[in-house]
Amino acid sequence: MTRLPETTRLAVAIERLPHGEGLPLPAPATAGAAGVDLCAALPEGCPQPLAPGARALIPTGLRIALPMGYEAQVRPRSGLAWHHGVSVLNAPGTIDADYRGEVCVILANLGDRLFTVERGMRVAQLVVAPVLEIEWRTAAVTDDGTARGDGGFGSTGTGETGDGG
Repeated sequence: MTRLPETTRLAVAIERLPHGEGLPLPAPATAGAAGVDLCAALPEGCPQPLAPGARALIPTGLRIALPMGYEAQVRPRSGLAWHHGVSVLNAPGTIDADYRGEVCVILANLGDRLFTVERGMRVAQLVVAPVLEIEWRTAAVTDDGTARGDGGFGSTGTGETGDGG
């Protein structure tokens, strides 16, 4: 697999917890992948059923120590969403640089059939991104002549009838 230049890599400490032993560390599936796959660290032989409309907290068996100035985003896997209606409920879930607990995934079954999560199943993806520190400045906010102004929530169209949304 082609790797990025050393100057564009970020070293992140990762710890495998006892219930994560034997599972692969997060890795990109392809050379151009932005995220790495997270696997379910459920006990062997103890699958987690997800009925339609249900949600579950799925452990990954991993802890990470992000450097300050970065976050990790837990995102759905497109195949699970499309084929089964299974998604990450708080997508993207944010792992802050100062969090040191286990990385877990809140999976929700938005589909119409039972879905079963099993040990080692790839349940989400993780993307690490830089974070900007915000310095708020109290001031009047105007539309500054923008095309959108204060329009929102469908103001540019919904795309349902060819209205450009």
